[in-house]
Amino acid sequence: MRCVLALTMASIALTGVARAQSSAGVPPEPGHGYIEGSAQSAFGNQTTQSYGGEIGVTLSEIFQIFIEAGWARNVAPATLGTNAQTVATYLAQVQTGSVTFTAKEPTTFGTAGLKYLVPLDTTRYQPYVMAGLGVARVTQDVHFLIAGTDVTGNLTPYGVVLGSDLAGQLTRAMLTVGGGVTWPLGRFLVLDFQYRYGRIFIPGEGINLNRAGVGVGIRF
Repeated sequence: MRCVLALTMASIALTGVARAQSSAGVPPEPGHGYIEGSAQSAFGNQTTQSYGGEIGVTLSEIFQIFIEAGWARNVAPATLGTNAQTVATYLAQVQTGSVTFTAKEPTTFGTAGLKYLVPLDTTRYQPYVMAGLGVARVTQDVHFLIAGTDVTGNLTPYGVVLGSDLAGQLTRAMLTVGGGVTWPLGRFLVLDFQYRYGRIFIPGEGINLNRAGVGVGIRF
């Protein structure tokens, strides 16, 4: 949230600076909307990667609506690894093979919301802030290996049945807020330097998903 406030304050400061700049020679921005793809570094519970796409439609000079969809490689909280370790320790006690495990929690998500385009007397760059709501599907991707063989699907002989904390999927509401700066590369192509904060509302243990990266888009 502090990153969002910082982006907002920076955008306000840029407004005063940009009024003294000339926009001569910079192509005007098409006014209907945009479509873009993005690659981001994701951090919060884990440091990982996120990829996605976004489409937006211009409502006025300062407002756009957007729809975003994406995928993050791993958003697992610490409890996922702790719970998996408990099962692995038990397996090591009831048989003689070496026991290892992997524990990840990938998520796919989609949000829709509103962007506020900070007014500037320049077309060289465009700061913005945004907020949206949507849903995220979180998958518990946990695997147990005995002597190098994956036995996740056949743990019954060892007296183990995985609960919902280590297997299955959850679909929950997600909030996204953030901001960034778009930079035109000619009339239609644009770079989007962006930050997003997401909160997935899982009962008892919400998931924070911060994403910072760059998008490449086409304006139309």
